[in-house]
Amino acid sequence: MPLSGALGSARMIGKGLFTRGTWICFLPTGIADAHNRLPMITANCRARFTAADFQFIVRTLGRSPNESVSLVDLLGDEETRDTVLDQPRLVEAILNQGGQLAISPAFYFYVLARHVLCRGGINDRKLCDYVASLLETFSRANGLRGPHTGEESGRQYLCDMLIALTRASAAESFLLRAHVGNYSLFVSGIFHENTQRRSRRGAPDLEFYETVGRTNFQLVASHSTARRCALNDVFEELADRFHDVRLALNHLSDELLNLDDDGSGSLLL
Repeated sequence: MPLSGALGSARMIGKGLFTRGTWICFLPTGIADAHNRLPMITANCRARFTAADFQFIVRTLGRSPNESVSLVDLLGDEETRDTVLDQPRLVEAILNQGGQLAISPAFYFYVLARHVLCRGGINDRKLCDYVASLLETFSRANGLRGPHTGEESGRQYLCDMLIALTRASAAESFLLRAHVGNYSLFVSGIFHENTQRRSRRGAPDLEFYETVGRTNFQLVASHSTARRCALNDVFEELADRFHDVRLALNHLSDELLNLDDDGSGSLLL
């Protein structure tokens, strides 16, 4: 299920993204590149912000005396940094600033995900961090490839993942179930309109993705690997609030990314 061409007016182009008239240049770092090779998604966007991200925050908020913040505070105080990241002005600056805007994908997706999740009454920062990492991973053309597929396989169906679960080892089962949950949330959250249209022709509907996603998140929440990775609480909340998180991502898709019909039509659901 490649994402190539699927973001419409919010389009991934090489190492960047074009959205709402602004070219956002994603700057690669050693940490981010290493993250791209991990076999599972973790809640670590906030740990991978770049110097350009912090400079963007200081410049953006420095225009208002009431919101200004120093680089020292951002780098030295995690609580201050989290509070600053909730400032609506950052969302406005990302969406409305014309010309080239150089920020990392981790920062871009965290700020936007945090915005829509908080508006939906979901305030847990760790959960937001995970959802942002999910969006960042799946924004790459090969990010949707499941752990059961080979490097040569660029397309997949959810039914293939569920079938693969019947042959998976315990360790493989955890990765597959986590991926199924992530995949279900991404498809039903970001491409919900396309999912609804296809369901009228016999494809799975949003309720199906919610059920599959919720079930698999619940199953991986109790897995020892989830506890070792400190993700059991994230998976539990995703299982409990899958519908609410999905609706928040619907708003992200509809209001901030401006997806078009041509791109989403290429998805294999």
